[in-house]
Amino acid sequence: MTDTTVLVTAAAQSGGDGSWLSALADWTVSLMEIIGPAGAGAAIALENLFPPLPSEVVLPMAGLTASRGSFTLAEALIWTTLGSVVGAFVLYGIGAWLGAARLRRIAEWMPLMKGDDVDRTVAWFQKHGWAAVFFGRMIPIFRSLISIPAGVSRMPLWKFGLLTAAGSAVWNTIFVMAGFLLGENWHVIEQYADILQYVVIAAAVAAVVWFLVVRVRTIVRDRRERQLDGV
Repeated sequence: MTDTTVLVTAAAQSGGDGSWLSALADWTVSLMEIIGPAGAGAAIALENLFPPLPSEVVLPMAGLTASRGSFTLAEALIWTTLGSVVGAFVLYGIGAWLGAARLRRIAEWMPLMKGDDVDRTVAWFQKHGWAAVFFGRMIPIFRSLISIPAGVSRMPLWKFGLLTAAGSAVWNTIFVMAGFLLGENWHVIEQYADILQYVVIAAAVAAVVWFLVVRVRTIVRDRRERQLDGV
């Protein structure tokens, strides 16, 4: 039995038989078996493009594999950070392709939204963009989505790349090191990562609700003003 086969078996047992978590762990380790540390980078690049794929699982598996000697810890950190940057640049390109004008047109036909909402978002990002990109790389879900407004705002590529690499390096190092140190007990990380993710989701839902309430009030007020002007 090879070291990688042992890794796959350990990941499946610790993640729970037949669960999606164990399946993802199996797939991640198998990818690293085929193409080495570049597999960890590819998995993280995909995680950036498809946020439901949890980096909190992929990254510890890279650390676990490194602890078994399949590749070095430095390789795990370098390749996962490179994968994060590549995935982020793909979403940046999507944002740049859409542009503010297209997004304004999309917003105009969406319920409870206006083109002005896009303008305000772009203006906010241009003011706080560096912090949004750097710290956003450490927040589940937003770590992927933040690249789109960066592209819309056409943040300089060198600046976006450096901030993304720096923020990703911090996030990746925490989870890769946790997997490296915990070994087959890597799944313990998920319990704590889930709490953070639930907090972020709750905050996002609250923000959406607040936006909708403000928008409805604005629409009602505008209608009343038009009615008064027509009297």
